[in-house]
Amino acid sequence: MERQPVTSSNLAEVGYDHEFETLKVQFKHGGVYQYFNVPPFMYERLMSADSLGRFFNAEIKGHYPEAKI
Repeated sequence: MERQPVTSSNLAEVGYDHEFETLKVQFKHGGVYQYFNVPPFMYERLMSADSLGRFFNAEIKGHYPEAKI
């Protein structure tokens, strides 16, 4: 899955696999994580949010299964 750079103080890159509904996030301060069963609309909301980090912390982190890779 390709990741694209994003403008955020916390997130460095974000990628999404529509087939498997998997979100991949690389953080600026270490670590790459995958989040599973993330619906496409949540990815779209994340990418259009005024603050990606704030949206991520409120709507993604802790709401979907994750794995550090």
